[in-house]
Amino acid sequence: MMKKISIILILVISAVFSCKKTDAKKSNPKVAKTALKETSALQITPISHATAVISFNKETIYLDPTGGLKAFEGFKKPTYVLITDIHGDHMDLKTLNALDLSESIIIAPEAVSKNLTTINSQEIITIQNGEKKLMDSFQIEAIPMYNLREEALKFHPKGRGNGYVLTINNERIYFSGDTEDIPEMRNLKNIDKAFVCMNLPYTMTIESAADAVVEFKPKEIYPYHYRGTNGLSDVAKFKEIVTSQDANIKVIQWNWYPN
Repeated sequence: MMKKISIILILVISAVFSCKKTDAKKSNPKVAKTALKETSALQITPISHATAVISFNKETIYLDPTGGLKAFEGFKKPTYVLITDIHGDHMDLKTLNALDLSESIIIAPEAVSKNLTTINSQEIITIQNGEKKLMDSFQIEAIPMYNLREEALKFHPKGRGNGYVLTINNERIYFSGDTEDIPEMRNLKNIDKAFVCMNLPYTMTIESAADAVVEFKPKEIYPYHYRGTNGLSDVAKFKEIVTSQDANIKVIQWNWYPN
């Protein structure tokens, strides 16, 4: 009788361990898939001025798409479109109508989304200053963008447009939109890549932009949106100011105005 009990116990224990091994084998593909997703390459491509294409995993994001269909030749159709403000260098209805957005989700502030009723998109999601939304493969946070100087308040009032912080594969990427060196920018934390505007009279000087950047300390800073009424801002001087005050901040200059 004792022998039979011992044999039964051995069989039960063997079965339990066998089940654990089977479960571990079944879970491995999920672990591998998650790891692959977390390490998939992030690629940001400047198009012009404030327009960029962000690619990662299976996603393609168009940021403030302008320039017509031709500007996006060679890129996949967007899974998401992010728009920061109502001005034509950010919300370009002609470009939005030219693109195939039938399977795209548009994310924009209310001032923008109410102007997109004729756009054939999969969905329009409204996000306001301070809101966070978790999408399938990234998180988006709407950061205020507005003017501080009295003479510039008419350009970008507080609460209308959004800057964005995207968290992609554990990396935090900030796009300022049209703004001055506002407290909400200066208080940003743990930013890996920052795209910050600097053009007069619409946003801010290179000195103001540099001062803000040195305060919130992104790992990498990319000047963008730097064409004003008097031509292009001196982004080389901006780099000199930032690096002289904090050599740990890497300033990367892209040519957003190739023509």
